[in-house]
This record gives sequence, structure tokens and C-alpha cells, in this order.
Amino acid sequence: MDHNFYNYLFEKTHSDINIPTNEVIAAWAEQVMNLLFIENTNKKFESVAALKAHVFELEQELSKIISASCKLKGGACHQSAARFFEQLSELYRILDTDINAIYEGDPAARSRFEVIRTYPGFYAICLYRIAHLLFNLDIPLVPRILTEHAHSKTGIDIHPAAEIGEYFYIDHGTGIVVGETTVIGKYVKLYQGVTLGALSVKKTLAGSKRHPTVEDRVVIYSGATILGGETVIGHDSIIGGNVWLTESLAPFSTAYHSPTITIRNIKETN
Repeated sequence: MDHNFYNYLFEKTHSDINIPTNEVIAAWAEQVMNLLFIENTNKKFESVAALKAHVFELEQELSKIISASCKLKGGACHQSAARFFEQLSELYRILDTDINAIYEGDPAARSRFEVIRTYPGFYAICLYRIAHLLFNLDIPLVPRILTEHAHSKTGIDIHPAAEIGEYFYIDHGTGIVVGETTVIGKYVKLYQGVTLGALSVKKTLAGSKRHPTVEDRVVIYSGATILGGETVIGHDSIIGGNVWLTESLAPFSTAYHSPTITIRNIKETN
């Protein structure tokens, strides 16, 4: 038995860094989602005062999470919880545009309620928006925990540092990757399997612009891969399925494959 190893493990259990589990942090974020979109629950409040008291409880819980996480970098950021909730109405406004983008853009969507309750794309966007707000408040670790929770549930991997405009629409979603320094404009639609990634994953490139910029009103179809920090997809462009791009496109461009497809009736003889 390696006593030194067990002593090491024991000492770690007495660290002053005691961050709540990922499940607790994700549960807090889902409570925020349920507060903004009561469609997810049947919870009712007796009064506005009761609603405000619930928000205060969520703020206190976030304060505890932040206080623990900030010990990782030796900082004090207990006031960040209040700043987060000061921006709650703006968070709701932006998420409302995302709901509209999905509802108005998907013929299969019967109602906004259906989008909120059933669409994995909206769930991932919602957790990303919460995480991005926390990221902008300089909160360590927690934003990544939230977006990775969404990743595990939906297969949609959005880094919390990515900058994404209003009216963002993810259709189907599974397999989507949006890298750390990605910039996405307004009214952008992504289908499943899209990767907005880096040309290189060298550690020395940390902090640099490694991922593409996608301007307003771009549609990117399933399986497309767009790489590189200098790659800019001009506004109002369409990227076809399975396209591989490492260079910029002018606005109003269309990029697509022209595969050769052979169709043969199975009754034909060789």
C-alpha cells in the first residue's frame, strides 16, 4: 500500500476549495431556466414578493458557488451573483429571440411552448447564454461546467467564451461544436454535425483567435466544417452539407459539394 498516495488523497479532501458538484451547479442553472420559462414547470408564486424571494434564494446559491470557484484563482468575486441577476431581464430578452428564431424557422414547431419544452437546441442555447454571462463576469470553471452539462445531455458543444448574436437557431443539433473564440452574428442557423473549430490545437495558441467568424443570416447545413481564426463567412451566405472550409467567403456566397451519384435499379443485371 502506498501510504504517501493515500496521505495525498486525504489532504485533498481538506482543501479550502470546496466547489459544489457539477450536478448541483447544473441544477441551479436549470432553476434559472425554469424561472425565466415557467413552461418547463407548473410552479406558481403567490405574489410578486414570493417571486422576488425565490430569485434572492437563487442569487444566494450562486454567490456560494462563485465564492468557492473564485478560490481557484485567489480572487474575490462574491458581488458577481448580484451582477448576474441584474442582467436577468436582458438574458430573457435574448433567449426570447432564440425561441422566435426556432419557432419561425422550423415548420415542425407547433408553438413556442413546444420549442421551450422539447427542443434540445434551445436547451443548449439557454445554458450557453447563462454560462456566457457568467464568463463575462470573470467567473472561473462554472461556465464550462454548465456548457459541458448541456453537451452531455444534447451532444451540442458550445464553449461559454464564444460570442453569439441574437436569433440563434440550432436545428437537431447533435454533434455541433462551437469553439472558444468563435464569433457568430445574428439570425444564424446551424444544423447537426457542424464544426466551427481551429486549424491547430497547439497549446501555444491559447488566447489567440483560433476559430471562425460567421456573420449575420448565415445558414450552415449538416456536417459542414469551418476552421481557422482568420476564416470569415460573409453575411447571407449558405454553406452546404459536408463542406470543408479553411478560407473566407464573401457575403451572399454559396459553398457546396458536387458529388457524383450513381442510381441503379436493383432489378438491373450486371
